Parts: sequence; structure tokens; C-alpha cells
Amino acid sequence: MVATAAPHLLQLPVRSPELRVLITGGYEIFRSRLEFSFSRKNYATPLRARKLRVECVAKSTELEDLVKDGGDDDNEDDDEVRENDDKVLAHGDSVNGSVSSQRNVSTSGGDSLSLGIREPVYEVVEVKTCGTVAKRKINRRHLLKSSGLRPRDIRSVDPSLWLTNSMPALLVREHAILLNLGSLRAIVMQERVLIFNYNRKGGKAFIDSLLPRLNPTSTNGGPSMPFVLEVVEAALHSRIQRLEHRLWDLEPRVQALLEVLPNRLTADILEELRISKQKLVELGSRAGALKQMLLDILEDTHEVRHICIIGRNCVLKKENDEIECSVPLDKEIAEEEEEEIEMLLENYLQRCESCHGQAERLLDSAKEMEDSIAVNLSSRRLEVSRFELILQVGTFCVAVGALVAGIFGMNLRSYLEEHVFAFWLTTAGIMVGAVLAFYLMYWYLRTRKIL
Repeated sequence: MVATAAPHLLQLPVRSPELRVLITGGYEIFRSRLEFSFSRKNYATPLRARKLRVECVAKSTELEDLVKDGGDDDNEDDDEVRENDDKVLAHGDSVNGSVSSQRNVSTSGGDSLSLGIREPVYEVVEVKTCGTVAKRKINRRHLLKSSGLRPRDIRSVDPSLWLTNSMPALLVREHAILLNLGSLRAIVMQERVLIFNYNRKGGKAFIDSLLPRLNPTSTNGGPSMPFVLEVVEAALHSRIQRLEHRLWDLEPRVQALLEVLPNRLTADILEELRISKQKLVELGSRAGALKQMLLDILEDTHEVRHICIIGRNCVLKKENDEIECSVPLDKEIAEEEEEEIEMLLENYLQRCESCHGQAERLLDSAKEMEDSIAVNLSSRRLEVSRFELILQVGTFCVAVGALVAGIFGMNLRSYLEEHVFAFWLTTAGIMVGAVLAFYLMYWYLRTRKIL
């Protein structure tokens, strides 16, 4: 027996030359298995297989030397050859199995990496053209596919960015319009609208304004606008109406404060004026931002015409922004809708300018009242300062008379105490001197315009 430390090598003491046929057959079978595994592009197994093949060839040369020298019983050799062949084949299967398991692990790891990126899921309210309302959960990928938008477009309506992206926006894309009006964020498509912040005041006001417009009985037999325009008008109407309601609530309070002030300067009234002024600043900034957005849209004819061709087989020329449609009727309808859109935006622009102007006027009145209060308080502080200065002058004059009294109160003989009228004369002199000194200092301060 030839003993080695490697269990996977062929160690066969051969005594009979006839066993060469058996060894050669087992070796060919083992080589065919290795070549088969290599043909399947198993890169880990062929490397081990080549090592095994080299070692097996080396052992085969050793077996030929042992055949020349002789060996033990033939039956024992046959059993040992079978056992070693089985060990080698089992080891090859285990190597193949380990490599395949590694492949499976790596494949599953790759799948987990590709599926491990969790896309945000938005909970929205979907309103269709027929007026049906339904809550849905939609992920970002499906939203982009269904609306034809790009990932960067979603940032303007993403509800998670309401703190950093609060400026109003109306973005027109090829198949959709993105609305960002404060607490209202929605995506308008040809046959439906997706509302993100439907639980907030802006979303609720928008839904309450949109649903009656989609009711056929609300048109009173008149022509109805396209769904996209209905949604845009409902959004602008709900937003500007909320601003107007806030202005209507603030205006009487500010007017009442302007009538009371500056006669009643109390802490409660001043605090209420500060809160009202803060609300007016916020209202004016929101109305001004919305007004600027409407002005930008009206000045950009490309955006207005892009709204008209949504849902139609029309394109805009890049040279002159002219509308080209495959059907002439669509072009006429688009041109008519362009005028309607401009009139609609102009109407809400006037309402927004009115709201913004009134808020600015009330804010200016509040600021003027604050200036008046500041002047009034300054005049009062000046009076108090003058009175304090007069008291300080009087105190100084009285202190000079007390100095004279202190001098005469010393336990030293001045020979005035022997006269009967010395006390009354000294007292009268101190009082007359204090009054005279007070009037002289007062005249000096008035001459220098200190008092």
C-alpha cells in the first residue's frame, strides 16, 4: 500500500498487468466528467480538475513502476480500485455541487442587490374624468411609466419635500401637468389626476372644488372645458379662494387694531398687532409668489400652447412655436383653447394681484401704526427723561442746603448760637439759596436745549 496525505489521489498498488485496462477506463471516465464540467463554463471546477488530472497522471506512472515490481492479491486490488474510483467521483460531485451552490448564492445575492433598492410608495387619491374618486398606492417607477414623466419632475410634487420645495409651480410636460400650490400637489393627465396631499387643507379644498365641475348637471347645458383645464382652474380657484378667505379674516382685525392704537398701548394689543403683521407678511409672500408664477406662464406662449396640445396628435415647431396637427380640426380647437387658457389665467392673475395688493396695503398700515407707536413711546420716554432731570436738579439744590445745615450742626462754637435770630436767618438763607440755584440750573438747561 502506498500512503499519501491527500485523500483524493488515486493510490492503487497493482500486481496484475490486466488491471491497467481497469485503471485506464476509470481514468477516461473521470477525464470525460472533467471535460463536461469545463464545457459548461464552470471556472472554479476546471482548476481543481486540472490539479486532480495532473496528480492522477503522476500516480499512473508510479503504478506502472509498481506493476513491474509486483504486488498483493488481485481481489484486494480490485476492491481498492473501485473504492478509490468512487472516492474520486464523489469528490468531483462534491466540488461541482459546492461550485453550483456558490453560483446560486452569488446569483441570489445579485438578485437581492437589484431588488434591495426600495422605491418610495405614494398614497394618492385618483380622480377620473367621470368624477370617480379612489385611493391608491403607487410606486415611483409605475408613476413615471403611466405619466410619461422623468424622475427629476417628481421632485416638484413629492410630498416629502414640502419644506424645501414650497414655491408654487405649474410645470407642463408632454403628457402631464405638475401642480405645486403649497399644500396642494398633484399630477394632471388626460383622463385622471393624482392628488398627493389629499388630507391637508389644500388637497381637500381642491377636491371639493373639482368634483362639482366634473358633474354633468353643473354645466347647466353650457359647453364644458377639457378635463385638464377643469383641473387647472379648480386648483387655481381653490388656492386663490383660500388666500382671499385668510385676507377677509385678517382685514377686520387689523382695522380694529388701527382704530384702537395708539391710544391704548397695552401688551395684549401690541402682541395681537405683531401676530396680525406676521400673518399679513406670510399671506403677501404666498400671493406674490403665485402672482409671479401666473405672470411667467402668461409671458411664455410656449407653455400655454403646450397645455392646449396635451392629449392631441399635435406638435409645436421649435422655430416659431406654431401648432401643427394631423387633423385640421384639432388645430382650430387648440387655438381656441389657447385664448381660453390666457383669459382664465388672466382672471386668476387679477384676483391674485387684488389679494396681494390688499395684503400689502394692510401690512403697510400696520407698519405705519408701529412707527406711530414707536414715536409715541419715544415722546413719552422723553417726557419721563425730562421729569427725571428736573428731579435730579431739585435734589442737587436740596443737597447743597443740607450741606449748609450739616456745617452748622457740627459741635464747634461759631458764636452764632448766642444770637436769638441766627437760626431763622440761616434757615431762610438755605431755602432761598436752594430755590435760586434750582431756577438758575433750569434756565441753563433750557438755554442749552437739554430740557
